[in-house]
Amino acid sequence: MITASRRIQFAYGHRVWKHESKCKHFHGHNGVVWLHARAPELDSLGRVIDFGVLKERIGAWIEQNWDHGFIYNIEDEETEKVLLSLSEQKVFRLDNNPTAEVMASFLLHVVCPHLL
Repeated sequence: MITASRRIQFAYGHRVWKHESKCKHFHGHNGVVWLHARAPELDSLGRVIDFGVLKERIGAWIEQNWDHGFIYNIEDEETEKVLLSLSEQKVFRLDNNPTAEVMASFLLHVVCPHLL
């Protein structure tokens, strides 16, 4: 199996609902997603995948939905009320807390299968 990787950066805000420490507050991060594509053999041009395809599809989804937006748990009604009261605030709701692990799983299992 041959693997190729692409790094995508983005900025986002979130809070971890019901967190026991400082992550319960609104705050932001500079996120990094590493996309790993693999294939049993290279294509006719010697690639696993064109990096532009990863950037165009997954990178564009991240930019449209998460970059410079606020990601929150759909059960966090307090955060939702505040965010929806702001005009032109980009928001993205998840079924769970927007931890790095949940966001990675969402990209892998929900987003990527529809884009690649």
